[in-house]
Amino acid sequence: MNIHHTMTAQEAIRSRRSIRRFLPDAVPRATIEAILELAGRTPSGNNIQPWHVVVLTGDKLRELTGRLHARFMAGDHGDWPYNYYPQAWREPYLARRRRVGIDLYRSLGLGKDDKAGMAAQHARNFTFFDAPVGLFFALDRDMELGSWIDLGMFIQTVMIAARGFGLDTCPQAAFATYHAEIEAFTGLAPDKRLVCGMALGVADMSAPENLIHVEREPVERFTTFLD
Repeated sequence: MNIHHTMTAQEAIRSRRSIRRFLPDAVPRATIEAILELAGRTPSGNNIQPWHVVVLTGDKLRELTGRLHARFMAGDHGDWPYNYYPQAWREPYLARRRRVGIDLYRSLGLGKDDKAGMAAQHARNFTFFDAPVGLFFALDRDMELGSWIDLGMFIQTVMIAARGFGLDTCPQAAFATYHAEIEAFTGLAPDKRLVCGMALGVADMSAPENLIHVEREPVERFTTFLD
């Protein structure tokens, strides 16, 4: 893989999507390091750079994903260590959430009553959707909201940098539900908190779930201009 592949920032941003099926093609460690080096340029409050990353490949990746996938399929869905979503859904967010879910399951031929099929698809989160690289992102437990914002920018930069190398990603909050097991497996220090995971690899563009179009709101719907 050529780690000098070039892509404009606009191309990288517009072509980024959440990929839910990857090819088995290995990603060289040098490429992963180059992506993370670029992400390290992310701004942070007073330059504290609060992010911590764990990279899993090979046997370690297969061992952990096998355990987590088995837990989910056995009905053990873990617990959330933080509130990701609102406690009460309301519009317009509820409709957007439903739309992306409907489009995903429809692309896979899963009807709304196919609970087993939906569960099996959700379980694929815990295999990183077959990606050869799994990333985990963590923060020190005493970090406050500003550092969560910093980490969000860092994660976005990882995704955009990956596109520059011809790779794709899927950010996955779902891993947070197994935070205790992941923290123990990866050797995260007790003062660190798992925030989320991310699949990284080469997208399988023959997979229907990777071809769905996710609608985005136009600028005028989320922006106020004051002259």
